[in-house]
Amino acid sequence: MRIFYVINSLEGGGAALPVPAVAKVLAAQGARVEILALTRRDGRALPPMIREGLDVRVRPGGEKDHLDALAWLDRLVAEEQPDLLWTSLTRATLLGQIVGLRRGVPVVSWQHNAFLKPANRLLLRATRRLSGLWIGDSHSVTALTASRLKVKADRLATWPLFAADPAAPQARPWRPGETLQLGALGRLHSAKGYDVLIKALAHLRDTGFRSPTPFEVRIAGEGAQRERLQAMIDRAGLDNVFLTGFCDTPREFLAGLHLYLQPSRREGLCIAVHEAMQAGLPTLVTAVGEMPYSVVDGLTGRVVPPRDHEELAKALKWFLRAPYKLARMGEVARSRVLDRFGQAHFAATGAEIFAQLPVRRDAMPSAVADPGGMKRSMTSSGSPLS
Repeated sequence: MRIFYVINSLEGGGAALPVPAVAKVLAAQGARVEILALTRRDGRALPPMIREGLDVRVRPGGEKDHLDALAWLDRLVAEEQPDLLWTSLTRATLLGQIVGLRRGVPVVSWQHNAFLKPANRLLLRATRRLSGLWIGDSHSVTALTASRLKVKADRLATWPLFAADPAAPQARPWRPGETLQLGALGRLHSAKGYDVLIKALAHLRDTGFRSPTPFEVRIAGEGAQRERLQAMIDRAGLDNVFLTGFCDTPREFLAGLHLYLQPSRREGLCIAVHEAMQAGLPTLVTAVGEMPYSVVDGLTGRVVPPRDHEELAKALKWFLRAPYKLARMGEVARSRVLDRFGQAHFAATGAEIFAQLPVRRDAMPSAVADPGGMKRSMTSSGSPLS
């Protein structure tokens, strides 16, 4: 089976991150997987794909030129006749569905996001039958796909997009006298809730809390919110909070922490939290996406409501007052994530999904190239595709 795996971009830290692991499982089932990126963005997801020997083609275009992207994808499919289009995120999925319908190629579509723009939700709901199978990257996202896109159970599957690695570097336990290292890893985007974290830290200081143990907070990532977040840090006078920029060695970054923080407003699976647990770290997370199912409050970490800086501050205070508990919680977290997300389980789930993949139809006439006026919708101003 020849699979064209269509992704929005090669941005680091996004939905492109697990592509090599997914492709490896599909290849083990006998598939030939080729990656088609609709645009480059920062390109940080490309090196891991190259290291895995994947064939990657990148369209020399932007994020809004949907008709050009559609023509590029349609040309490649027409010329090379893949057996399946595997799409990820809204733009790639909608364009892949159009091309798949026109060329008689079945489509399988990931759902990663716990949030969809209202217009995207309406578009995907209208085109849900054009994907023969929808795959949620976590049980929470699969449930959301069923409810918001009205996808029926016989077209739904779940493939948790994390394969735990027992050989990953391990965090060193905190020792009395050391500065506690707290950290977060991800895009500087409103969805990650780093502004809420900064408010929580400022709240602790403003209410007179003095940590019995000195601590630092490092937020590793880049994004549009960098200037705003730095301004918040400066205004609050938080001289122990640092924006450290993009991290190309996330495992080593995590191994240098004692506590991982994920104050997100929304998430799907959230790979970073599971990587932190893999490193033997306790985690402080918000109750969004898969995180409240993976993190056991009081046992492997703490779970607080999203957007609530006061509750986040209370949980931070709890950890800072009892740093001696961190190592044991991290051990339990590691055991839990290795048990629930082991590589054998990841590969077995992928094999089960491979067995469900739809079969290619005969090519259909080009008269169906523009189903439901979707091409017209993509050329309208303020296109919602992302």
